[in-house]
Amino acid sequence: MPHSPTVSITEFTVADREAGPYGIAAGPDGAVWFTMVHHGRIGRITPDGDHTSYPLDPDSGGPSIIAPGPDGALWFTEFRGHRIGRISTAGDVTSFPLPTPEAGPFGIAAGPDGALWFTEAGADRIGRITTDGQVTEFPLPATGAFPSAVVAGPDDRLWFTMNQANAIGAITGDGAVTVHPLPTPEAGPVGITAGTDGALWFVEIGAGRIGRITPDGKITEFPLPDPAARPHAITGGADGACWFTEWGANRVGRITPDGRIDEHDLPSPASEPHGITQGPDSALWTALEIGAIARLAVE
Repeated sequence: MPHSPTVSITEFTVADREAGPYGIAAGPDGAVWFTMVHHGRIGRITPDGDHTSYPLDPDSGGPSIIAPGPDGALWFTEFRGHRIGRISTAGDVTSFPLPTPEAGPFGIAAGPDGALWFTEAGADRIGRITTDGQVTEFPLPATGAFPSAVVAGPDDRLWFTMNQANAIGAITGDGAVTVHPLPTPEAGPVGITAGTDGALWFVEIGAGRIGRITPDGKITEFPLPDPAARPHAITGGADGACWFTEWGANRVGRITPDGRIDEHDLPSPASEPHGITQGPDSALWTALEIGAIARLAVE
């Protein structure tokens, strides 16, 4: 594929401007699922734009990140409700309270062990939940780290960003944590994903950079053309590149394994793109906080 692919963007309005579509993930049912952080709902949209949403109970406290689980359901974090939620593809919702008060679960991802792993941004812990709701928590060797996004790495560990500690962490299945400080001060890493090159790729919202870390801890950083772009989330694409949202610049960017960057403006001004995922149709889908979902078809 050439360095600068042709991208056509379609936006689907899925809610009012106050709903706050935020996290997004491809489901096992051929649809894309997303959270509405302000309205306490989980949404579903098909590749042709048909959409529906399911209400959570009033105590859900802001569904944040959503990810497909190993059980054919979608799992999500309830950041202010301090719970982990599960929604079946039929829309049936279950919630599991966490043992630590004010845990603030944020990122979530399926691990290699058949469980879901999540960050506890308010408690400096990494959590693990089985599909029947059994929770284990592992403390981090840092205070006020604000662990954020998490993803399964190529090495059977879970990798996560430590937003306020300015570091990338990795945790084994038995809870052993390794911390890799970032070279750029106040980089503020948030989103992280596994690349096709055997490395982990992450965004630095504070520094306007995209980072790459190998399983042995070697870090490379690539500055964006706009240092104030506020990159937020990142995902692997079908083209072998990583795609990321620029929350502060109203764009979606693409970075190749060798660090080449191109960017694509979103049609609606100030749409505040947050989560991004590769959909079941090989397009990129991103959640826009203004109440829309955008589909990026790559040619």
